Amino acid sequence: MQVSITGHHVEVTEALKAYVDEKISKIKRHFDNVVDVHVILTVEKLEQKAEAAVQISGAKLYAEDVQEDMYAAIDNMVDKLDRQIVKHKEKNQNHR
Repeated sequence: MQVSITGHHVEVTEALKAYVDEKISKIKRHFDNVVDVHVILTVEKLEQKAEAAVQISGAKLYAEDVQEDMYAAIDNMVDKLDRQIVKHKEKNQNHR
């Protein structure tokens, strides 16, 4: 699994990278076929935005969240991705 993290109007520190990697590993726990994860962290005035595009075998998933705190935005974004991956996994198992 390849994880790339970029920042728009924000410097991506080692602490942010470590936090994102820790949270993204939660996705790997549910679904083994995660190919690529691209995370974009953006700051616009008082809004902290985290968005991610996840390439898994058979689909591409996208989630974003806007909060006043970057860490809260990352948490909510990963929760949204996690729900999408579980739904995708269940859908694949039901059709086969």
